[in-house]
Amino acid sequence: MASPSLKFTIFLFISSLFLHASLGEIICEDLPKDVCSFSIASSGKRCLLETGVGKEGKVEYQCRTSEVIVERMAEYIETDECVGACGADRNSIGISSDALLDSDFTAKLCSPACYQKCPNIVDLYFNLAAGEGVFLPDLCEAQRSNPRRNMVELIASSGAAPGPISSQATASFAVDAPAPAPM
Repeated sequence: MASPSLKFTIFLFISSLFLHASLGEIICEDLPKDVCSFSIASSGKRCLLETGVGKEGKVEYQCRTSEVIVERMAEYIETDECVGACGADRNSIGISSDALLDSDFTAKLCSPACYQKCPNIVDLYFNLAAGEGVFLPDLCEAQRSNPRRNMVELIASSGAAPGPISSQATASFAVDAPAPAPM
């Protein structure tokens, strides 16, 4: 006798086959804006919401295909449950690691409801964190052990090189800094 969770899993799998068969190929440009973000086209490329100038010069949202390829997933529209559990925003424009700087967002992303059940969103932010020199599991561990610690502090403690300092910042530092002691 199959367990209820196994029956549910089989039901979801079979349902997804019928859904994909009825919908056909997923093309980002054909998706409505309310499901664009966090979706993956049939080509395996991520969809992203962008703004553009429409008719009459008004700003309009457009779903576009990005160049970001998801290796193990295609033809996927993220569920509203995962978007909510992960603290994501379907109306966010483009793809950015900026959300990782927000400790409230990171807490939701690292929560079991998101991290263990929403592989698409976790994969996206795993790659965005890696692009910033941060290993997402380390960020989540830091979030669990010290919720006030954010990604900026984690980057600083990881040994990653800081960004360039502008000449203006260098000039003001030189004026305010005391001269080194003579030897």
